[in-house]
Amino acid sequence: MSGLIALLDDVAAIAKVAAASIDDIAGAAAKAGTKAAGVVIDDAAVTPKYVTGFSADRELPMIWKIALGSVRNKLVILLPGLLLLQAFLPQAITPLLMLGGLYLCFEGAEKVFHHFFPHADAEVEEDFSTGDPAHLEEQRVAGAIKTDFILSAEIMTLSLAAIPESTLWVEAATLAVVGIMITVGVYGAVALIVKMDDIGLHLASTGRTGAGRAFGRGLVSGMPKLLSVLSTVGTLAMLWVGGNIIVHGVDVLGWHWPYEQIHHLAELAAEAVPVAQGLLAWAVTAACDGVIGLAIGLLTIPLATKVVGPILGKFLPGGAKSA
Repeated sequence: MSGLIALLDDVAAIAKVAAASIDDIAGAAAKAGTKAAGVVIDDAAVTPKYVTGFSADRELPMIWKIALGSVRNKLVILLPGLLLLQAFLPQAITPLLMLGGLYLCFEGAEKVFHHFFPHADAEVEEDFSTGDPAHLEEQRVAGAIKTDFILSAEIMTLSLAAIPESTLWVEAATLAVVGIMITVGVYGAVALIVKMDDIGLHLASTGRTGAGRAFGRGLVSGMPKLLSVLSTVGTLAMLWVGGNIIVHGVDVLGWHWPYEQIHHLAELAAEAVPVAQGLLAWAVTAACDGVIGLAIGLLTIPLATKVVGPILGKFLPGGAKSA
């Protein structure tokens, strides 16, 4: 009997430790998710542009594929990779993030360059002309997952930095919770955005009131404009997130001047306009990061298209293609 009582005491103690750990994970996850909120918004803004131009019945399947790729990025690759780097080679995290930021700068700058200097994409034209939209869909999904990997790396790294020092399994569990919650939130929002026109069409045709039908027609007519705006925001997000990663990276590595100058400009702007100082400081910082990201991205276009792309194309299938 005493052995049973001792066993029950041990079980109760283990339960208390587990409950405390769950509380720790929940609290750390909430803090980490808040820390990465800015990049989460960028992720949600970037993704819709990858599913525009496809038939309505392919939008949700594409988003589902991208979401699964995002979960794989976060839980299978980034989570164990970041924990290993933090344990054995923490100094490598910043340079790797900067490489990801450089890629985002290139992607955003390439979109800007294409806008002002349009050029035909022979591969895309071939996909449509040969009646092979499935191949283009695969390319778009692969490109979205590639971009998601970089944004997810930033999210997971920021989240890891926000977790109070704890045991390895608590940090791993917290990162897993953050990764899953953010993925569900981002791609749930993306799915709602891209299907809003279908919802509007349903309301316009089946609404019980005139106001409901008018609202539905407004959604249908307004969604193309919203998607266009989101596409622009997504491109800008690539530039300011990429520029921000690089600015913070060089600051961590010892070159403080760019970060200090941007911080000083943001403070001056906030002091000049006493209303919404925090928002204005953020806007100035984002604008400076975006300009830096655009400049760096434009400089990388010749290198990426003339040197890196052809080299990758020789060794990796589709390696020379831009996402």
